[in-house]
Amino acid sequence: MKNRIFLNSPHMSGNEIKYIEKVFESNYIAPLGEYVNKFEESIKNYIKSENALAVNSGTAAIHLALRVLGIGNGDDVLASTFTFIGSVNAILYQNANPVFIDSDNKSWNLSPELLEEYLKVCEKKPKALILTHLYGMCADIEKIAEICKIHNIYLIEDAAESLGATFNGKHTGTFGDFGIYSFNGNKIITTSGGGMLVSPNKNWIEKAKYYSTQAKEPFLYYEHEEYGYNYRMSNVLAAIGVGQMEIIEERVSKKREIFNWYNENLKDIEEINFMPELKNSRGNRWLTAVTFENTSYEKIIKVLDEINVESRPLWKPMHMQPLFKNSKSFVDGTSENLFKKGLCLASSTTQTKNDVEFICNTIKKNCN
Repeated sequence: MKNRIFLNSPHMSGNEIKYIEKVFESNYIAPLGEYVNKFEESIKNYIKSENALAVNSGTAAIHLALRVLGIGNGDDVLASTFTFIGSVNAILYQNANPVFIDSDNKSWNLSPELLEEYLKVCEKKPKALILTHLYGMCADIEKIAEICKIHNIYLIEDAAESLGATFNGKHTGTFGDFGIYSFNGNKIITTSGGGMLVSPNKNWIEKAKYYSTQAKEPFLYYEHEEYGYNYRMSNVLAAIGVGQMEIIEERVSKKREIFNWYNENLKDIEEINFMPELKNSRGNRWLTAVTFENTSYEKIIKVLDEINVESRPLWKPMHMQPLFKNSKSFVDGTSENLFKKGLCLASSTTQTKNDVEFICNTIKKNCN
C-alpha cells in the first residue's frame, strides 16, 4: 500500500481546532482555564463519576492515586503483570514494592483466582492493587473489587486503554477507589498527551489536585508544607479532549466494527485466537489482539511491515522485565504464553473494511 496503515492513529472529530482557537483567544494556555473544567465535566458525565482531575498523563494519575492513598517506602502493591510499564512505574516512584499477578485465559486480564490464592499465602499484606483493563477489554472487575474489599486493599483501576468499556453497564475506572484514563496519542481518544484521575471520594481528588499543582498552600505568597508535582493538564490539550469526547461512542463502535471485520475474515484459521470478551461486558476493542498457535508472531509482523502495515507484539509481562527481576510475582505461565504467541493488529478508526481484508489476506497467506 502507498500509505502506511498504523497500529492506531489519532482521529479528530473536526471541532478540536475550533476549541483550540477559543483557548488562544482567551490566552489561557496554561494548566488552568475553561476547557480543563469542560473536559473534566465531559468525563464525569460520560462515565458517571462524581469527581475527576485532568492531568498530563495516565502515569501521573496513577502516581497521584498512590500518593493520596499513603503508599510509601516498603509497601507491597499488587499489579497486573500483563500490562504496559506505565501501569507500574509509579509504584517505584513511591519506593514501594510491586507484586505481579498473572492473567487468566478467560479474559487475558488479571486472574481473580490467582489473586485470591496469593492473598491466602502472602506473608505481607499488600496495601493496594493496580488492575489493568488490557487492550480496552474488561477484567473480571466485580470479582476483583469484591476480593479487594474483603481484604481491605485499595483498588486503582488502570483504564488507560479502556475508556468506553463497561461491565454490567458500569464503566471501567469506576469500580475502585481510583480510576485512571490516558489520552496519549495512540489511545481511543487523544489530547496528544494527558490523563484523568477519577474517584467517588471528593476529598481524595482535592488532595490529588493539591499535589498536582506543586502542593501550594492557599496563601497570597508561595507557601509549601509538602512537596508536589507539576502534573496538571494544559487548557490547550483539554480543548482537544472536549472535541474528542463528543465522538467517543462513535470511536467505540468503530473499534468494535474493526474487530468484527478481523474476526469475520480470520475465524476459519484454526490457529488464530482472538482476545476474549467476558460475559456481560462491552470492551472498547482499542486494539484487536490475537495469538497464533503455530506461526511465529515475528513472521507476521515482518510480512505486514513489507506491505506497509504496522503491528506490535503483545506486552511483555512485567515479571519478565529485567527491571523487575528481583520483584515478587505470582504467575502460572498464562501471560508468558500469550506474549510468546500474540500480536496486536492495526486498529485505527480511520481504517476501512478493504484495509482489514487486505491485512487479513496477507496473514492467511503466511499462516503455517
